Amino acid sequence: MNPTNTNNSNTAGVGLVVRGLRKQFNGQDVLKGVDFEVQPGEIFVIMGPSGSGKSVLLKHLIGLEDPDEGEILINGEKAGTPEVAAKYRMALVFQSGALLNSLTVGENVGLYLTEHRLKSRAEIETIVREKLEDVGLKDVVDKMPSDLSGGMKKRVAIARALVIEPQLILYDEPTSELDPLSSVVIGEEILGLKQRTHVTSLVVSHDRELAFGVADRIAVIVDGVIVTVGTPDEVKRFNDPLVQKFLHADFKREP
Repeated sequence: MNPTNTNNSNTAGVGLVVRGLRKQFNGQDVLKGVDFEVQPGEIFVIMGPSGSGKSVLLKHLIGLEDPDEGEILINGEKAGTPEVAAKYRMALVFQSGALLNSLTVGENVGLYLTEHRLKSRAEIETIVREKLEDVGLKDVVDKMPSDLSGGMKKRVAIARALVIEPQLILYDEPTSELDPLSSVVIGEEILGLKQRTHVTSLVVSHDRELAFGVADRIAVIVDGVIVTVGTPDEVKRFNDPLVQKFLHADFKREP
């Protein structure tokens, strides 16, 4: 996508529509007609138990998989075409962070701009420092990824995504492997980005605390089907045994 714009004031979140998405692997239905709509500037969380189809759905959204049926629309235009890819800016924050250990934090954040020669070296350094400051890490530009905590690596990954001034950010399990305090920081970053840039955020996660803490709306996917979409309060009240079991799963210790 076209990442040459680096002015936050020109960034506007895009709308996303998924209609009738179906996918089969080896004769097994994984996505069974997935439908949902994300409004521009919204934080939309897709949550569900392991094996529910979250990862496969995310791969479709970022273009790594093609559906057997259905379509994905960005601002009403069919995703996956060169024209739409050039028109809208989308970024993915990987579950692992996916930082290159041989590069400094600053080099990781500015890698896309450097590799594609989109800015001068001085401009890239300025942009990198701005984005790291946006996520509260202005002092780590010269550190190596191995020097960072898990939560800091996730925030660096967010800074790297911000370099292209995305209109849509996809987060893949952003709080996985993090302690509760670090998870709260990541949630605050997601909320802060919405307020500062009006970016559209789609979060794929099984983290209930994160989902109910940041979402404008939540979709619950179970066995390849979106079973409910609503505000956090509406989802909490949704009267379905599978959804309630997932939302209230807890360890029970015998007295």
